[in-house]
Amino acid sequence: MKVPFSKRITSVATISSIAIGLAGAATMMSMNTANASSHREAPFITSAPKVDGSDFYMFRSYETGREGYITFVANYLPLQDAYGGPNYFDLDDNALYQIHVDNNGDAVEDITFSFNFQSQLKDLQLNIAGTDVSVPLKNIGIIGPSVADTGALNGTQSYYLDVIYGDRRTGNTMPVVNYATGADTFVKPSDYIGSKSIPGYSNYADTHIYDIAIPNCSGTGKVFVGQRQESFSVNLGEVFDLVNLNPLGDIDSKPNTIADKNVTSLVLEVPIDCVTSGSEDVIGGWTSASLRQARVLNPFPDFDNAPSVVGGAWAQVSRLGMPLVNEVVIGLKDKDRFNASEPKDDTQFAHYVTNPTFPALLEILFPGTAVAPNLYPRTDLVSAFLTGLEGLNQPGSVTGSEMLRLNTGINPTSAANQHNLGVLGGDLAGFPNGRRPGDDVVDSVLRVAMGALISDSTIAPNNTAPLTDGADISALDFGNNFPYLNAPLPGAGN
Repeated sequence: MKVPFSKRITSVATISSIAIGLAGAATMMSMNTANASSHREAPFITSAPKVDGSDFYMFRSYETGREGYITFVANYLPLQDAYGGPNYFDLDDNALYQIHVDNNGDAVEDITFSFNFQSQLKDLQLNIAGTDVSVPLKNIGIIGPSVADTGALNGTQSYYLDVIYGDRRTGNTMPVVNYATGADTFVKPSDYIGSKSIPGYSNYADTHIYDIAIPNCSGTGKVFVGQRQESFSVNLGEVFDLVNLNPLGDIDSKPNTIADKNVTSLVLEVPIDCVTSGSEDVIGGWTSASLRQARVLNPFPDFDNAPSVVGGAWAQVSRLGMPLVNEVVIGLKDKDRFNASEPKDDTQFAHYVTNPTFPALLEILFPGTAVAPNLYPRTDLVSAFLTGLEGLNQPGSVTGSEMLRLNTGINPTSAANQHNLGVLGGDLAGFPNGRRPGDDVVDSVLRVAMGALISDSTIAPNNTAPLTDGADISALDFGNNFPYLNAPLPGAGN
């Protein structure tokens, strides 16, 4: 029987020590990862935006009546301009998008949810003076309000969802099906072309939320795949401009520079018992995308010939667990290697954790504010970054590896009561114990990066300034129910 988390923490002092240790955890993410989500973070992925994983969330569902579930959100294809027609932003038919769960702490996936997409081109035509001519647009009339209302849509995209028990490539693969119909195919809603093409987009998109039956899993899950408004908040440009911020300014003094962008989200809700194992409450999670090793381009494609032929084994090209890691922790020369790696092999990147470069950069830019150099190697950060925090989200038996870790035994906090600094704000159900859409990762890690939660004042000074990037975010900026992330911005809103 699993031991409730409430029975593991027995005093306020214990909670405080966890918060401080967690600060160390966040420190490691801050000092090493600080201020941007994983958008275009590695050289190769800039050439393959459809498989660029930008954010990963994993949290106890806080929708009323769904507290016994875990929600996973994997965002791909970042920085979408809503007006980007006529093709808009379908995902890659020749890619494999996956969400992985390690439920015994050994740094190897035990359960994988695998998404595979298929595009359908209808080739809508108009009769022009007796000649049928293919139209150049994505739609020629109103789309929706139901899933079946696609007669005016020139191209659609559907997907299969499999659950794989064991190795992601060789394990036992079984189809996840529509709970109501038994069908193994799901439909992705059209991107938000505009309010004339798709009136009432939110209601239309919601018809693409499916109840699902997962093999070897009791209870009913949910899945939604579709365009959403960008969910990460950051003053992105100034971060990359040598952290050109006003860190002591108001928490809402700067714009969220990616607020006018959309992403494509893979959102999955699964009963807790379906992803945990035995007496272990803590799970680790991450998302990855893979492409085939070989691609032969066809320079003259038509409707009868694919534009390319792909083959060979799957090759992983994108990986994301903790936010920010590959963007500002991993050295430039190793960013592609990190994207192609698996958690079980993370010892090759250990020096980026134990000897992070970001504190040194902070010290150069803001003299006297970064953690003292004699803290290296940063063994205090290893537990947060690679193992989880003891007593909070560290598995009973753990192999050091980078992933997002969640203690499923901690009850969720309602949206109205969530603290956007998560554990650092006293909310144990928040980041870095998992990650929710309203968790302000940037502010949390900035404060820790400046040494605010270093407990030993003989090693580094305590700096309790309310550091911020100026781009605020909270749970109140999002919905309170599945799929949580907001409907996308329209390509045309008039």
